[in-house]
Amino acid sequence: MVQAQPLQHVGNGAGKEDQAYFDPSAPPPFKIANIRAAIPKHCWEKNTLRSLSYVLRDVLVVTALVAAAIGFNSWLFWPPYWSAQGTMFWALFVLGHDCGHGSFSNSPMLNSIVGHILHSSILVPYHGWRISHRTHHQNHGHVEKDESWVPLSERVYKNLDNMTRMMRFTLPFPIFAYPFYLWSRSPGKEGSHFNPYSNLFSPGERRDVITSTLCWGIMLSLLLYLSLTLDPLFMFKLYGVPYLIFVVWLDFVTYLHHHGYKQKQPWYRGQEWTYLRGGLTTVDRDYGWINNIHHDIGTHVIHHLFPQIPHYHLVEATKAAKAVLGKYYREPQKSGPLPLHLIKYLLHSISQDHFVSDYGDIVYYQTDSQFHKDSWTKSN
Repeated sequence: MVQAQPLQHVGNGAGKEDQAYFDPSAPPPFKIANIRAAIPKHCWEKNTLRSLSYVLRDVLVVTALVAAAIGFNSWLFWPPYWSAQGTMFWALFVLGHDCGHGSFSNSPMLNSIVGHILHSSILVPYHGWRISHRTHHQNHGHVEKDESWVPLSERVYKNLDNMTRMMRFTLPFPIFAYPFYLWSRSPGKEGSHFNPYSNLFSPGERRDVITSTLCWGIMLSLLLYLSLTLDPLFMFKLYGVPYLIFVVWLDFVTYLHHHGYKQKQPWYRGQEWTYLRGGLTTVDRDYGWINNIHHDIGTHVIHHLFPQIPHYHLVEATKAAKAVLGKYYREPQKSGPLPLHLIKYLLHSISQDHFVSDYGDIVYYQTDSQFHKDSWTKSN
């Protein structure tokens, strides 16, 4: 098998000195059962009332922000409102995400009801996204089968039209990608999260997808009605801008969970891929004050390996698992109050991580050195 050599990328934060000599693609000397055994038993327990308390907290904050915006309706108030409300929309998404994993409660019906309410309120088709996200977890780190921010093969990359290539690899466009992903997935893939006959779904899942698409449509209709009844500009300020900030949060966080580490991480194909090796390519991130607001979604490695663990146990579960993971766990760089330190990793990765080789079962991102030069030439 052909193994592409890892390309080290230079970051401002230095890891442990011996990490430069560690091959992250080497098969780990432990099994997933060893990690599971290290996690305390109570970390697997779901507390429905506790989960609902987080929903209540977030909904109360969202409601209070809406009431304040209506009351003040001032350009001095709108910018901080947008930032806060967009972040809270992202928090609602994470709780709906937990419903999709079944880590919210032991009741599938409650998970579905809460998930639909939360996700529909922010224009996410609950079941459509839940199913594709399940595919992402089941195939994390697999070049062809992964679903979220999957790398492009060199062949697919070179066949992209100039506009698609620019939109995918030129900021700020990638951090507004989520709505387009819902409609048509990623370059090189086909299907839609709204179409029950999409190849994303099995025949037995079509009814669920129809239900979620209808809920999404009801929410969109409500927003259009309010826009026409009240004032389109006011509704854009009240809902539209926070929605866009929520999209930025979602794309920013999910991208950096799988990209932008200072040492390039492997992607796998064929017999080299296993669920454990794929999961170990994910990256934990520290978001400072935002950690609690977005329900510790930055504690991502253990979440990817064991998505059934409730978010409020992830930090403890990760601490317990570190002894088993060893160097396969990459300690996140500590954040200030706001995760501004992560911007440099996003910028570097977007500009450097363009495609992976068409060949080999262990591959690393490569850079198209002509991309920015060609983009500049064709835009003038």
